[in-house]
Amino acid sequence: MAFRRYTRSCAACFVLALVLISGCAAHDLKPAEASRWQSSRQLVLVTIAEWGADHGMLRTYARGAHGWVAAGVAAPVTIGKTGAGWGLGLNAPRSSEPVKREGDNRSPAGVFRIGDTFGYASHVDTAMPYLALNATEYCVDVSGAKHYNRIVDANVVGADAVKGSTEPMRRDLHAHGDQRYRMGFVIEQNPQARPQAGSCIFAHLWKSPTDSTAGCTAMTPAVMQSLLAWLRPEDQPIFILLPQHEYERLRTDWQLPAVAATGAAR
Repeated sequence: MAFRRYTRSCAACFVLALVLISGCAAHDLKPAEASRWQSSRQLVLVTIAEWGADHGMLRTYARGAHGWVAAGVAAPVTIGKTGAGWGLGLNAPRSSEPVKREGDNRSPAGVFRIGDTFGYASHVDTAMPYLALNATEYCVDVSGAKHYNRIVDANVVGADAVKGSTEPMRRDLHAHGDQRYRMGFVIEQNPQARPQAGSCIFAHLWKSPTDSTAGCTAMTPAVMQSLLAWLRPEDQPIFILLPQHEYERLRTDWQLPAVAATGAAR
């Protein structure tokens, strides 16, 4: 009986130790996710009222010695016409619905690196890498294509490589003078080009304050100009888009700044 009691006691201690260890491991996983963007010192944040909202508020933050501080820009934006869904970026993938898929008109939610800037002009006021667009450049939105989710020049990769793509980058030349891509930057959603996970996600100019997008984030030219001038590649800028309730749920674990609630009206 003594041996049996001792065995049960040791077993209980062992179970308790496992619980404590697993608890510590689970706790340690939270900072590990945030560490993926720990070196980033510039943040472009968009919060929306709910998953199905097609508009939200953009704010900017800079990270200093004492954490994130507001950097001045706060402005309304429009997003995907069917709202947002979890995308593929720097945060751990989310499988809970809604999930961003090709052609669903949702903007990707999560944490993403800000990639190259682009525009119609030969140059703009920005320190970020800049692509001066020409008439033969496309972003390939055909899932399974060799250059899926990449901006390519048809003169370089061949016309067949962009066949079926609906994303000519010089929209002013291909879409009746459209100015939405006159200035913008790449939001690095699905950088691994996973099939059907979504492609060609940008921040760009809006058509109007009430026109939503096919999955991008759109804003006024003045706001875009201020962002392009502010962003610095050495600060490894990130873009975050989340519904307000998800932002509040994740804010502490992801080590993000507090923000005011996003209003539903515009």
